[in-house]
Amino acid sequence: MPDAVAVVTAYLRDALTAHGQLVPVVSRVPSPRPPTFVRVRRLGGVQQTPVSDRPRLDVHCWAESESAAHDLAALCRALLGDIPGVRGCQECNPEIFLPAQDPYFGAGAPGGNQDGHEQLRNHPH
Repeated sequence: MPDAVAVVTAYLRDALTAHGQLVPVVSRVPSPRPPTFVRVRRLGGVQQTPVSDRPRLDVHCWAESESAAHDLAALCRALLGDIPGVRGCQECNPEIFLPAQDPYFGAGAPGGNQDGHEQLRNHPH
């Protein structure tokens, strides 16, 4: 079975580009961190059968303002609802605002500064 993070990052990269959003979509926070990007990571999930997977994915949307991060997260949320080949997609948590500050990311660490903004939401597939 394919790597769920690789599938979702490729899908979101193409779908965001098709919607005029030239945003990096990655599985790790880049260093140096760009002002706007989307990070997808696997938090867990289960293998339902030898050929099917039900991963739990986290999608973080970073932007220069809370409003821009919210808008990017809303677009990703809508796009993920239309991902081809995925059945039974459910959302675990609504969008939440998570400032990119200590202690979650650490000042100066890749992905951390004192004035960045991040929109976080969980989206299992």
